[in-house]
Amino acid sequence: MRILHRQQIENLLSIPDMLEAVEQGFAAFSRGEAIVPPVVALQFDNPIGDCHIKYGYLKKGKYYVVKIASGFPDNPQIGLPAGNGLMLLFDKNTGAPAAILLDEGYLTDMRTAAGGAIAAKHLAPKNVSCIGIVGTGAQAYYQLKLLSFATQCRQVLIWGRNSSKAALLKNHPDFSDWKIQTTNSLEHLTANCNLIVTTTSSHSPLLFARQIQPGTHITAVGADDAGKQELDSELIARADQVIVDSRSQCLRFGNVSHAIKEKKIFPEKIRELGEVVIDSALGRTSDSQITIADLTGIAVQDLQIATTVFEKAIGNCGFV
Repeated sequence: MRILHRQQIENLLSIPDMLEAVEQGFAAFSRGEAIVPPVVALQFDNPIGDCHIKYGYLKKGKYYVVKIASGFPDNPQIGLPAGNGLMLLFDKNTGAPAAILLDEGYLTDMRTAAGGAIAAKHLAPKNVSCIGIVGTGAQAYYQLKLLSFATQCRQVLIWGRNSSKAALLKNHPDFSDWKIQTTNSLEHLTANCNLIVTTTSSHSPLLFARQIQPGTHITAVGADDAGKQELDSELIARADQVIVDSRSQCLRFGNVSHAIKEKKIFPEKIRELGEVVIDSALGRTSDSQITIADLTGIAVQDLQIATTVFEKAIGNCGFV
């Protein structure tokens, strides 16, 4: 059994290989080739936090994964990161542990950002004029970083409740060649951006139908648990295409679940990202459409990124 620590994992992870692997995972999931049981979630009140346990395997794969990820938003006040976690990879033929990936939540951040990049690749308009980032935490950084693999646009507007954190993201050395501005107005962001990513843990909508311009793509990644919501249900209803990572999971939580419970849309309108990967005709069909990808995170993403790192560690670059 291999034990890999964060620095080793960062050195081993190839972003192009990871993006390809996660994209293949979405497709396999939508073809019915994955076993992904419901997420186990723990919520904490004092201090506020949550823990998600995701697990699964591909029927034709070598491994199964168990991923534990925690989020405690007040941690930075005591000098700790808000997110943490690890991944456990097992041999699917024997059940023997293959690897412990002590990634401190890095792989979860990266695979979530990979989902955003893949959604943008398939759903964003051809000509992205400006990227809007809603939120200023770690996921805002990773989403922006991986969007560089999906679009040539380097014009960015950042909105966040904490202006100092927005400024830190704007001035991050990784984006020194980008043209990044911050804004205190979500209306300003939505009026000027046609690719928007929401990365918050909000429990009430931030974006509304009246704000969104025709031709905009929105990827929402923050509503990954019951009660969270970043997009108003009317906005979901207005969208020409509504894409989720897992149809069954997004009926239980995520932005789409609110719209369905309020009967603003019906499940028949929803498609999975893996279906769009398989058949691009199921995604954006014109630059005037409003498209939404509501991504709550599924275990095949964890499986694919863990497998990519592990097999790189043992000298085999296979994905499944």
